[in-house]
Amino acid sequence: MTLEEFKIYCLAKPGVSESYPMKGEAVWMKANGKLFAIANVRDMKMEGVRVPPFHFINLKCDPERAVALRAQHPAIRPGWHQNKTHWNSVMVGEGIADNLLRDLIDHSYDLATGKK
Repeated sequence: MTLEEFKIYCLAKPGVSESYPMKGEAVWMKANGKLFAIANVRDMKMEGVRVPPFHFINLKCDPERAVALRAQHPAIRPGWHQNKTHWNSVMVGEGIADNLLRDLIDHSYDLATGKK
């Protein structure tokens, strides 16, 4: 999935808007005003290392599912700069299939909108 595909996928959902706070380094996707996804859109420092655009996506996640996903996929880690219980960081391009990524985006959206 590319950054453009990510944005199109998220923005196709009802009530979703995008914004670029934090000096425009990341896009925030909100569903009816509630944050459900963050992705870096520019080079930025992450854990002391310079990372390229669309290196990660932070997504909300059910706590039990978050732990299971982290155990199954090295590219899924506790949410960077987010609540580690309720957010995961997905490292794009590190072996996460697009269908799994879409499922995780959907899950995050559903949590944010109360659709669980």
